[in-house]
Amino acid sequence: MNNIVILDCGSQFTQLIARRIRELKVHSEILPWDAPMERIRSASPSGVVISGGPMSVSDEGAPTVSSMLFELGVPVLGVCYGMQLVTKLFGGDVTSGKSREYGRTRISVKEDSSLFSGTSGSFEVWMSHGDHIDRLAPGFRCVAETANGVPAAMANPEKRIWGLQFHPEVVHTAFGTEILSNFLFTVCGCSPDWDLGNWIDIMTEEIRRKVGTDRVICGLSGGVDSSVAAVLTARAIGDRLECIFVDNGLLRLNEAEQVLDQYRALNLKVRYVDATDIFLGALAGVSDPERKRKIIGERFVRVFEAEAEKIRGAKWLLQGTLYPDVIESGHKGKNASVIKSHHNVGGLPEDMKLLVLEPLRDLFKDEVRTTGRMLGIPEEIVARQPFPGPGLAVRCLGEITRERLDTLRRADAIFREELAKWEGHSTVWQSFVALLPVRTVGVMGDSRTYSEAAVLRAVESHDGMTADWVRIPWEILDRTSRRICNEVHGINRVALDVTSKPPATIEWE
Repeated sequence: MNNIVILDCGSQFTQLIARRIRELKVHSEILPWDAPMERIRSASPSGVVISGGPMSVSDEGAPTVSSMLFELGVPVLGVCYGMQLVTKLFGGDVTSGKSREYGRTRISVKEDSSLFSGTSGSFEVWMSHGDHIDRLAPGFRCVAETANGVPAAMANPEKRIWGLQFHPEVVHTAFGTEILSNFLFTVCGCSPDWDLGNWIDIMTEEIRRKVGTDRVICGLSGGVDSSVAAVLTARAIGDRLECIFVDNGLLRLNEAEQVLDQYRALNLKVRYVDATDIFLGALAGVSDPERKRKIIGERFVRVFEAEAEKIRGAKWLLQGTLYPDVIESGHKGKNASVIKSHHNVGGLPEDMKLLVLEPLRDLFKDEVRTTGRMLGIPEEIVARQPFPGPGLAVRCLGEITRERLDTLRRADAIFREELAKWEGHSTVWQSFVALLPVRTVGVMGDSRTYSEAAVLRAVESHDGMTADWVRIPWEILDRTSRRICNEVHGINRVALDVTSKPPATIEWE
């Protein structure tokens, strides 16, 4: 089986590169940038990708790679920071901060290159860099550039080294899949011999090996992630899986009842725990989003631990953690930036009594959906929109109260109801209402109001790592706004979020 080694220099997109490669049915493996050469050799790479990263190549302690990497005899592709690092290592000049480029940028291909076969002469790519290359290293040619004259791609076929200043792995880069495909199949000579079916079998055996004869508690949320994790684990250990559904008081309207009905169809043993008072009591007076996440993460674990004491032999806590959770929490690769602490990653307390089982932590959302379908999970669960682990706590900005949560629930239900009537609703990756701790003046029935503002958020995405706002028809937005203001006490203004990711995240907190 072919294998592409990705050296992680701390980019938020590192795992996305791996996922794109796996989509093309080539196995990929992520190693830290400072992995020993013996470890890289033992992976038997067919090619190496040096990822992007948040640092400048001129920063003290910035990631670098051994010169022996380029003596392995396999192709090397530097992406963003990786291209700048290659340039520096081979004697070129990299300048910091003079020509920052973020988001969509048009590039022009200057000459034929094996990487750009099948692309057009000019197309849009996704940039995310503050440094740029002033002078390429000797022996390297500029094969594409931006309108600003900044090298967008370089090549040294003799040394089998290529570089891309943009991110081919994100969906907003035109021909990104073709470029990666060219690298895998034309440059590296790989064969498409890997798929998720193999991963399911491997992970099933891994769960059996890791758990042994112990019992596992699964924190079911109703979402696709925990559901797939539960069915996969049940496949491995059978009735030694005990599922617990915790109502933390931060769910959407009527969600608890709907979720329990769905799990009956999966024949999973589910224990219902109403912990609303525990969670809302702990969150009283808390406005900081990081504190919210950590409080919720700790309370989840404590509730599970209390339930585990009632189950003889329970030693593991199963969670549906995905890789976007891990990398945004800064737990994958050195120099990775913490975007926000996810309740089941950055929010876990250090003195946990249960061991954590996370079989999905190297997968992205669409891969989890595919895995769920392969496991026979009903489409109504598999196709469900992502819902954050902290629930409405990160959509109810500012202090959390029962009254504000109820206001948010009603507004959110209206938005989802109106979107469901739209024939294009299947294009929406995630949609919700955020309640802002901002009061605005309004007028209702000839009387002055001073109520909070709500924001509608709907995005389209392939994997959650990048996203763009959905162009919802105006009549739906108009109807949603009027219904919220008329039917939901406590809101007198509705706004629309038209920000992509990056620079924003999908959730507001």
